[in-house]
Amino acid sequence: MKSPKKYGIKTAVVATAATALFASSVITAQVTNRADAAPSKTKNVILFVGDGMGTAQRNAIRLATVGEKGNLAMDSMPYAGLIHTSSTVPVTDSAASATAYASGVKTYNGAIGMDANKKSVPTIMEYAKEAGKSTGVVTTSQITDATGAAFGAHVEDRSKQSDIALQLLTKSKVDVLLGGGEDFWYPAGNPGKFQDEPAEDPSEKSKGTQGNLVEKAKQLGYNYVSSKTELQNAKNGKLLGLFANEEMFQQKPEGEGDIYNPVVSLKEMTTKAIDTLSKNKNGFFLMVEEEGTDEFAHQNNAKMTIKSGQELDKAVQVAKDFAKKNPDTLVLVLADHETGGFSIEEVNDGDESGDGISKEDGPFAIANSKANFVVDWTTSGHTAVDIPITAMGRNANLFTGIYENTEVFHKLMDSMGLKAKK
Repeated sequence: MKSPKKYGIKTAVVATAATALFASSVITAQVTNRADAAPSKTKNVILFVGDGMGTAQRNAIRLATVGEKGNLAMDSMPYAGLIHTSSTVPVTDSAASATAYASGVKTYNGAIGMDANKKSVPTIMEYAKEAGKSTGVVTTSQITDATGAAFGAHVEDRSKQSDIALQLLTKSKVDVLLGGGEDFWYPAGNPGKFQDEPAEDPSEKSKGTQGNLVEKAKQLGYNYVSSKTELQNAKNGKLLGLFANEEMFQQKPEGEGDIYNPVVSLKEMTTKAIDTLSKNKNGFFLMVEEEGTDEFAHQNNAKMTIKSGQELDKAVQVAKDFAKKNPDTLVLVLADHETGGFSIEEVNDGDESGDGISKEDGPFAIANSKANFVVDWTTSGHTAVDIPITAMGRNANLFTGIYENTEVFHKLMDSMGLKAKK
């Protein structure tokens, strides 16, 4: 921890109280069962996934951004709930969690679009596509990483990222794909637009196993872009944007080469995706993921965890603005799991705990005040705690209560008036 100054504030109490208030709102909210038919169909769905972002992370992002009395865009929503995150074991990974959200089944960690018996299961985006809607994946991770992959691919092992890319193009035919991961779209020896073995991470280089998938995408009618200017100028239609070798940031411990400065922001990618997908008169389904909230938490890097969460919140505001003008739109913000055993504590030299990267992190200023807080970590991995979901727009009331992660799929299907295949 960096030489904290003592201010004698009660930040831990504040954070705990905020968490209690959130839980209380969940328990007292109207609980709507799947059996309750949605009064009218949701036309557009914008689902935000703050990877690894639990309640404490959301509180820290809030305190650092708008202070104790402020509200983030992701929290200023009329409906809230809590989600159990387990896979076939208590602590999930992103692949199994995203499969639960996208297909409504519990599966083993590492599975993409498959149940526990390695049988392919249809995804919410595939159902939306069948209903005539457009679909999109936006992420600061590789487009083919676990969360985005589970909404449009089916593989036994999440590491098969080139297989996933090919399926996104040719099977689920996702209309808008924006994020990182160029390395998996080009074969070894073909660096694409981003050089192999860059100074910031020499391990990054093209490693695709399915040929030149960027050329494949172009042949299939996708506009391909790799810069902010190209993205802004891209015409309507199918769109593929790859903006980094792998993740759109460098996930390292604080001060050791950690960089969060995507060449295109999550807000900008989200804006373009909504503008493009909303041209479909039948509506769309868009999944937007901020990966930094997970990757930096794995490094117990609270500074960058908070920063990436702030960028997520800017993207959420874009979706909320769209939903206000298009009231048949549903906006959801959730996480796949919590990462790091993140907690918020007061600045207190006598309460230092942990060692190595898991020692206390901070202090961080609370916005609009002279007070500070520190972040404490218990692990560099995932935890099994429940995560919050907030919702606004058409049929948002379906998402109140406390329920399993698989229920998100069923509630989404109900909201859009779609029926799952048996």
